[in-house]
Amino acid sequence: MKKEKSMGSISLRIAAFFLIALSAAGIYWMISVSFGNKNDLPVLGEPGHRAGSFSFINQDGNRVTEKTVENKVTVVEYFFTSCPSICPRMNKNLQVIYEEFKRTPDFMILSHTVDPGNDTVAVLKAYASRFDAKAPGWQFLTGDKNALYASAVQDYLLAAADSGAAPFIHTQYVALVDKSRRIRGVYDMTSRENILKLNAAIRQLLTEKPD
Repeated sequence: MKKEKSMGSISLRIAAFFLIALSAAGIYWMISVSFGNKNDLPVLGEPGHRAGSFSFINQDGNRVTEKTVENKVTVVEYFFTSCPSICPRMNKNLQVIYEEFKRTPDFMILSHTVDPGNDTVAVLKAYASRFDAKAPGWQFLTGDKNALYASAVQDYLLAAADSGAAPFIHTQYVALVDKSRRIRGVYDMTSRENILKLNAAIRQLLTEKPD
């Protein structure tokens, strides 16, 4: 019992630390913007590249398309619920980002399953609850496997791993997409250091107007 209380206390302290750090990062960002010292984020991909149209189903059974994210800053992830390695860590770190921006109407996280055969709407709903994630702020998406994979590679520039028999998306990187559907960065979400970097980049993009 004492050990469980101790572990719980440690988890609370870690969570509190990152919330304080994110608040400090926000203050630093506002000061940087005020004095014109922020660095412009690059636009990735070939000139003119923008993420295209899509149509998937979220954890509530609702259809999500490119119209859903129109004029929004989005973080795009690929994962699967039965993943025993990087996915739980990625989503735990993304939970920190979600908690910071879940009341921001111009922001959304899109987490696409790469295993739609197993990750049904009901499975995604149960998985989302592990991170207190709710739509529309954090959408867990399933759909046609070919469409999911094409979107990852062609739209969000996230490479498929070589699994031998067939391509398989299994990456620790998430794509940051601006309001105009341009890729503005990729972040390793197995690294807690990237929470602060991603937070600052999101704040910057939220101030930009879509073109």
